[in-house]
Amino acid sequence: MNTRMLGAVGRHVALAMVILWSAFPIYLVVSSSFKASRDIFAIPPKLFAFSPTLDNYVRLFNEWPQFFQALGNSLIITACATALTVIVCSLAGYVYSRHRGMLLTGSAFFMIIIRLFPPIVITLPLFPWINAVRLNDTHIILIVLYASFYVSLGTWIMKAFFDQIPRELDEAATMDGASPLQALVRILLPLGAPGMVATAVFVTVFAWNEFLFAFIFSSTNARTAPMTLSEMMGSVTGVDWGVLFAAASLHLVPVAIFVVAMQRYLIAGLTAGSVKG
Repeated sequence: MNTRMLGAVGRHVALAMVILWSAFPIYLVVSSSFKASRDIFAIPPKLFAFSPTLDNYVRLFNEWPQFFQALGNSLIITACATALTVIVCSLAGYVYSRHRGMLLTGSAFFMIIIRLFPPIVITLPLFPWINAVRLNDTHIILIVLYASFYVSLGTWIMKAFFDQIPRELDEAATMDGASPLQALVRILLPLGAPGMVATAVFVTVFAWNEFLFAFIFSSTNARTAPMTLSEMMGSVTGVDWGVLFAAASLHLVPVAIFVVAMQRYLIAGLTAGSVKG
């Protein structure tokens, strides 16, 4: 076996180990949601040989109806935060890509510096202000916070995509009588669509799983699914692991489908700007 074959085998083994490391915990959660309570922590573990049941999902529906309301809140907040972030980042990325100046350079460094702060440092001083304007426990405050938190990363992703689009297209559109806004909407945004999708994937995953902002700024009306999952774990009657695993599995499904469907754009977003044409 030559060196090239050994290298290929090594890469496949490493890839298989990474997949196993990532997928096995997910399999444990999903499979446990279909197990009877006595089988979840059975010794020896029943990883594959068990009789599946939907009892945990039935009890989740009957005992925790607020989870489905929280799941709906998560869908609304995540979708709106993603849309807002993509719009803002597309406009900002265009400006950073096509224009230069000390003010723009300073604002770019400011975005990076702010992004380095832990979220809790920024969140706590906002609490009295948000209470004062009566936005606490509303969908809008979580949408704005989620969008604000990821606008820096999304802007740089969009800038990298716009940098790959030749400026000659802008000049040709201008010569044809198009305004900068028309050139952006009709030419640059369609070409930068993979970057917009990559940004959407990052924001969706973050907003869907975010806990800190939701914990501080929501209590009832805007409660999200991660908060309800946390409540299940802290139940005074003890943790019903079967129901918890069922809820976690349902919470996993929408974002998993979205990420898998958009994975090629996510890879494009990660590699944008790494190769110059």
